[in-house]
Amino acid sequence: MADDERKVPDQKELEKELSDYLSKKYGGRVKIVSPMTLPKGAKQEAEEETTSGNEAVTNIQFEMKPEELEAYLNEYVIKQDEAKAILATKVCTHFNRIRHELQSEKSQDPTVVGRIKNNIIMIGPTGVGKTYMVKLIANKLGVPFVKGDATKFSETGYVGGDVEDLVRDLVNEADDDIELAQYGIIYIDEIDKIASSQHLIGPDVSRTGVQRALLKPMEETDVDMKVPHDPISQIQAIEQYRKTGKREKQVINTRNILFIMSGAFTALAEIVGKRVKKKGIGFGADLSSKAEEEQFLKMVKAEDLIQYGFESEFVGRLPVVSVFEELSMDDMYAILKNPRNPVINAKKADFRAYGIDIRFEDETLRLLAEQAQEERTGARGLVSVLEKAVLHFEKKLPSTDIRILVVTPEVVKDPKGTLEIILANPDASDLVERYEKVFNIDKAEATQAILDKEDYYRENYGQAFTEERIDLIVTSHLLSGVELEGLFGEVVSMIGEIRDYESSFADKKQVQVRFAEDAVDEVLQRALTQRKSAAKICHQASADYDYALKLIMEKTGQQEFVITREAIEDPEAFINELIRRSYGTTPFALQGPRDK
Repeated sequence: MADDERKVPDQKELEKELSDYLSKKYGGRVKIVSPMTLPKGAKQEAEEETTSGNEAVTNIQFEMKPEELEAYLNEYVIKQDEAKAILATKVCTHFNRIRHELQSEKSQDPTVVGRIKNNIIMIGPTGVGKTYMVKLIANKLGVPFVKGDATKFSETGYVGGDVEDLVRDLVNEADDDIELAQYGIIYIDEIDKIASSQHLIGPDVSRTGVQRALLKPMEETDVDMKVPHDPISQIQAIEQYRKTGKREKQVINTRNILFIMSGAFTALAEIVGKRVKKKGIGFGADLSSKAEEEQFLKMVKAEDLIQYGFESEFVGRLPVVSVFEELSMDDMYAILKNPRNPVINAKKADFRAYGIDIRFEDETLRLLAEQAQEERTGARGLVSVLEKAVLHFEKKLPSTDIRILVVTPEVVKDPKGTLEIILANPDASDLVERYEKVFNIDKAEATQAILDKEDYYRENYGQAFTEERIDLIVTSHLLSGVELEGLFGEVVSMIGEIRDYESSFADKKQVQVRFAEDAVDEVLQRALTQRKSAAKICHQASADYDYALKLIMEKTGQQEFVITREAIEDPEAFINELIRRSYGTTPFALQGPRDK
């Protein structure tokens, strides 16, 4: 029998054939609509297993070294040097050990038991960057990441979410890839809120119950993806049965999931201080300053956390402790000055959505840092004071023709009054000059950041590393908000488009053209500014070249033509000059009118 005769019809073909048959047999219009999906054949299943496998897992940067991750965090996070070092080291060790076990046959040895995970507990006041740091790490490693609030969970049987829901959420974050989800990070904030109350007689059931519910997931357990209270998981189970024809219990194992907890832990320093005083180390009983409080927190031990209200088994599953320091006014200013800080960049993105470029004077950043320090909410205070300063501008300017704004100390001190002045005279020379001054400072700093990593950029984006292209990339970075490295990659890709266009032009038009370096720069500038492909810019610039170049080629026998910047800026003048020179007495030259 021929292969096509043995071919099993797909679902739609079956539905159509059945509908036609029933219509003929019983008359009328009968249509079969079925959600049925045929079970996969063994060959298809084998092929899918081969193609999928650990493909998603291999994308995770398991080989990153602690110092590499720490350097990455230093680019984004101000202060917290000890915390960054601890997290970078333990997270890298966790994932590199996984990589080693995956590659080692010894990892299959059933006698290896008692494996201890580097689960982490982070201690520090609000707004010091705890959540931000964990998100950065997950993003850098490419692993699924979920965040939960400890106060919203309870042990199974109590009102509230099941702590195992966090594990299931990892699968959603991994686009239903259970294999990838098993290497994710679960971050639970406000963990100090589930410590049992020290003022109650007897167990604080609701809090200790959550702690006990977390014990198994934090170590190793299988979490069933199908749960009675989740209709989506029930539907997925039904769909899985329709596809395979089998009842399969889908579970996610928590062996390699890293758990990171955090909390402010108010009064924990006092507990540590009393313990230290009893041992006669030389500290006083009272915490007279924030510095002393931080010193005590850095000396925290398991017994202090147990006294704070945690079960000993729970503390035992959090072997790594990382203490975050409170941010000073200078730290706040350093955050705002950091070109990667999300506070200023988010506000720039808000205004950019309306086509407005907003810049901040250095004195303004210091003033915002001082005001944020008074809020006593850490870096979160920066967002609050910034919103107060520019909210009226964000409301009004999109309805005007104003497309630049420099945030001066006057804006922060008197937002409404300064807005009225700007609206009355939007083209005031002093405001334009202040904007240009800040823009040039930002440009110089971004350029220096590139030069500080010159070896890296030359090695990876050599074609883009010229003075003019760096200037173009930096300008585009400031106006668009796109990361520098992303723009370098985009420019290299565009250069490839230009070279491909040269080849396709020769194939289609039977005339060879080559874009000179200055012409390439002009195409790049237009492509980035207009947000078009380099190929489209080339096509627009050379749309009328082919006929004229063919005439010149027939007249002179010249096979290649060099397209210069002048040819991009004024194609008609370029062609006219070429024709004049080719039909005149002057020997024909390849270059454009201004080339020598």
